[in-house]
Amino acid sequence: MFGSYRSDDVTILLKDITGQVKPQTTEERERLIQGGRHYCEMLPIEYEPSEQYMKMFYTALDMYSGITAEAVGRLAQLIYKDKGEKAVLVSLARAGTSIGVLLKHYMDRKYGINVAHYTISIIRGRGIDKNAMDYILARHDPKYIQFIDGWTGKGAITRQLVEAMADYPQVSAGLGVLSDPAFISEKCGTHDDFLIASSCLNSTVSGLLSRTFLRSDIIGENDFHGAVFYKELADKDLTYHFINRVEQEFSFEDYDLTDKAADTAENTMEEVRHICRDFDIADINLVKPSIGEATRVLLRRMPWKMLVHSLDDSEHLGHLYQLAEEKGCELVEYPLRHYRACGLIKTMADN
Repeated sequence: MFGSYRSDDVTILLKDITGQVKPQTTEERERLIQGGRHYCEMLPIEYEPSEQYMKMFYTALDMYSGITAEAVGRLAQLIYKDKGEKAVLVSLARAGTSIGVLLKHYMDRKYGINVAHYTISIIRGRGIDKNAMDYILARHDPKYIQFIDGWTGKGAITRQLVEAMADYPQVSAGLGVLSDPAFISEKCGTHDDFLIASSCLNSTVSGLLSRTFLRSDIIGENDFHGAVFYKELADKDLTYHFINRVEQEFSFEDYDLTDKAADTAENTMEEVRHICRDFDIADINLVKPSIGEATRVLLRRMPWKMLVHSLDDSEHLGHLYQLAEEKGCELVEYPLRHYRACGLIKTMADN
């Protein structure tokens, strides 16, 4: 085990590559990515939030801990209904890991069960960590596995998961998330595009772990995918501050588990394609819809515009306004239907 998660909360199926990879600037990484280098072969320099941004984080955490807790409860009840007491939570590192811990704690308190929880790597364009999957399947019945993530944007990881499970036909590719504005996950707490406060920060709310890494000179054939442990940020670690704050709002009532949503994933993808047409964007991967994805664009990529459904929605988007100001990114009001925000990544070839 490495990172700051407690060993009884999650088994981390990642290789510790601390000190083996030199982090790169956002601009350097963006040029390489758009030049054909895969993002999983590099690591970013961790964004150091300003004092004002941290104030926004704490405000957002207080404001959205209730809806986050309700989404956790509804998702946990859906998982229990489907998988029962032998459920095995497999969260997708790193955004899914804290969500998996919350689900594990909720199921313990509501049902009195100690479900297994693992976190593993899945990488768009490279697939799932097969060594990690083999580790889990050597210990658990495949029918009880439930994949977990934080939210959906365009659904790229969902589609990657479906593709990966072709090699594991006994494992359901169904993904459980708290927020599913893309209308693509199998199970969700809500379809509302709300702010999950853990998306506001990087490693300091994710067990001090980096995003996952895969490069053949460091990750061997029998290794798990890698991650860096930022031990030097221990005094800024808010992982359990986030988890504990959400847990204060847990309700153990029986939720209505009927999904009344009438929308479809095709409608959300049409909205993304419409954005591409309106802003003359050829590569759909440069469009990042949802509050969670827009936040990550500002933290880790090179945005040139941030689309928001309203310029006067500081209740939901205050942290984005703050980050956009710090990064010099233009905010544009745009008639978003399924999302509250959408980040547009700069095409580096134009600079």
